[in-house]
Amino acid sequence: MSADAKVPGEPIRLVFELTRADHPRLYDDLIRFPKGTKRINRLRVLAYDGLLVQGGQFVTAWASGSIGQGQTSADDASGAMTNDLFVPSLSG
Repeated sequence: MSADAKVPGEPIRLVFELTRADHPRLYDDLIRFPKGTKRINRLRVLAYDGLLVQGGQFVTAWASGSIGQGQTSADDASGAMTNDLFVPSLSG
């Protein structure tokens, strides 16, 4: 094992700088929260959701085709996504 190898389960510490010019939507979302735990937890949620989407385990409304041709934003489809939560389960 090399000196640079990490032990599985060891915490990862990240320090990074994000400017609005780099990723405006991400910046605007994160700046809503004060420095600290709330902002870090929001970033964790966004990163985990992105990982699920990338792995195909979570399908967005846009990718699933539930957004119609006339709709152009995620806000337009939010009602359809919410309504799908209350559909009866397959098990009866």
